[in-house]
Amino acid sequence: MNDFFGPLVPGKLGCVFTEATKDLVVGHIDVTEDLIAGTGYLFAPAVIALADTLCAIGTPPNAPENSTFTTIELKTNFLGSARVGERVEGRATPQHVGRTTQVWDCVVTNLSSGRTIALFRNTQMILPRRDA
Repeated sequence: MNDFFGPLVPGKLGCVFTEATKDLVVGHIDVTEDLIAGTGYLFAPAVIALADTLCAIGTPPNAPENSTFTTIELKTNFLGSARVGERVEGRATPQHVGRTTQVWDCVVTNLSSGRTIALFRNTQMILPRRDA
């Protein structure tokens, strides 16, 4: 996972993936100066990228063979943030695993404070894979 996402947006944001099963995907970001918004706090899209990627990692193991997927809806409620030097961790779990859709939740926590900083939910549409 880390090799695949390394050159892509999640890797460029510093997302590190540490666990992936059908029922739980875990990863984190160490907050650096590059990820700080003008407010002095972690840039919200970095949190969304972490959460969305964790949900995406969990989708294929729960999908039918020869399928692919795309995100059709996502929502994030922000409850807090983080500053430089802190680590945020996301823990994604499936809430619905159907034949044509999956719904995933991801709780993002500031590990330095122990506080939840975001509640994220996305819906994945499962699609048949087309030959290129």
